[in-house]
Amino acid sequence: MNTITSHPRWDSASADELRDWQLARLRRYLREVVVPFCPHYRDLATDHGLHPDLIAGPEDLEQIPFTRKRDLTADAEAPRKFVIQPDPAALKRRPSTVLTALLRGRRHAADRLAHEFRPVMMTSTTGRSSDPVPFLYTKHDLDLLTLAGRRVMQLGRSKPEYRHFNAFPYAPHLAFWQAHYASIGFTTFCLSSGGGKVMGTEGNLRLINKVQPEVIIGMPTFLYHMMREAIDQGLQLPRLKMLVLGGEKAPQGLRRKLRELAAGLGAERVFVLSTYGFTEAKMAWLECRPPEPGSPSSGYHLSPDLGIVEVIDPETGRLVDEHQPGEIVYTQLDARGSTVLRYRTGDLIEGGLTWQPCPWCGRTGPRLLGRISRVSDIHRLQLDKVKGTLVDLNQLEHVLDEVPGLAAWQLELRKVDDDPMERDQIIIHACGEAGNGGDHLRDVINSRMRQATELSANGIAFHTLEEMRDRLGVGRLLKEEKIVDHRPGHGPGLPDKTADKTADGRTTPQPETLGMSS
Repeated sequence: MNTITSHPRWDSASADELRDWQLARLRRYLREVVVPFCPHYRDLATDHGLHPDLIAGPEDLEQIPFTRKRDLTADAEAPRKFVIQPDPAALKRRPSTVLTALLRGRRHAADRLAHEFRPVMMTSTTGRSSDPVPFLYTKHDLDLLTLAGRRVMQLGRSKPEYRHFNAFPYAPHLAFWQAHYASIGFTTFCLSSGGGKVMGTEGNLRLINKVQPEVIIGMPTFLYHMMREAIDQGLQLPRLKMLVLGGEKAPQGLRRKLRELAAGLGAERVFVLSTYGFTEAKMAWLECRPPEPGSPSSGYHLSPDLGIVEVIDPETGRLVDEHQPGEIVYTQLDARGSTVLRYRTGDLIEGGLTWQPCPWCGRTGPRLLGRISRVSDIHRLQLDKVKGTLVDLNQLEHVLDEVPGLAAWQLELRKVDDDPMERDQIIIHACGEAGNGGDHLRDVINSRMRQATELSANGIAFHTLEEMRDRLGVGRLLKEEKIVDHRPGHGPGLPDKTADKTADGRTTPQPETLGMSS
């Protein structure tokens, strides 16, 4: 009972054709679904005089006000206002419903409406910076999730005969369910272990050793520690061809380490690909697989028939030109359950958006280029007594991942003597490849940090690998804690009170910004 409206040539049509299709689909979506049945956007349309037929070109999207995280978390009832809640009487009068009832019977028409509009599943945000926000799926949305997952499989050049191992944590979390429905859409074998929280590292390794998968899917940090343990146990995975990462950033240094670990497990030419997705999109996208492992990424292939991606200047809110950096904004085109229009993700894309053909596969659909970082990971730190310095922790993550001989790390923000009025400190917790660490590794870490950011760590503490796994929460937390803020008043769920903010509450980069690339 598929009710999806998708473009038959989503990856090969011209940019003009796809843009025109997107706008036509958006007008219909607003007119028939969102404005009549979604409380938040119904009120917004009334307050702003928004009419779907006024959206004639891409520039007209600016008539739709942005949706922000605070709109979804304003109060306990806020998430419900973003759910499509159709009026039963209005649905019965829809021409498609009337026609279905006449041709197939009233029972079939009722089943079709339930498939399209009745929520059957929920995912939620992870709740790192605020309370988790639920997002509801109907069977129609699960069809979309399955379609998006099938495209992920195709872009990674997987094969139906491959065995896939899903090591994402079992939770109401997009990453796990995208992997699950991707295998259903691609009609391929996939064993979902539930990750470390369900079976632990040992349980996952026993299953992987028995299944001998061609593809392993999971959180980058968890896969790294699991593969290190596999080498320590003398396991071999000669059939392994691909590692697909999600749920966290995947810097090039970490990807290189994963390829090296795969080689230590007897696997040759292993591709390490990253996905990009977020709860509010209700789907994820994959990087195109390059011709050789380690080749530069050609970007994340989007599904332009399922949603519109814009890149805006985070300060002005205006669209930027193609290939220019900015903040990612997302608009649903066919969702039921929970939906968002022009949602500001808080994610900064380094290379912007392009509609040029992909150099690896030739697809003509839009792609996001370059590294993705979080606005929320840019902090104003009081590192001296004179003024605050804006520090991009995304950049520090990449620096630490590139340090040779560094097996695991965690970046901790503290106050001197835990005094709220004292200076901020950057503490690095680390473990070397050959053991705890030493003076040489300490010097390399500080040298790399100074070269990239003109900063040095206030302290570097070395730990055993087991101690680092515990600090990071490997196999215990949904997302490993690579950055922790232990400053008084700056813990999880609390805003960075020292950061400069714009009028709409977003962090504004200042001239002293260090390392803005992710």
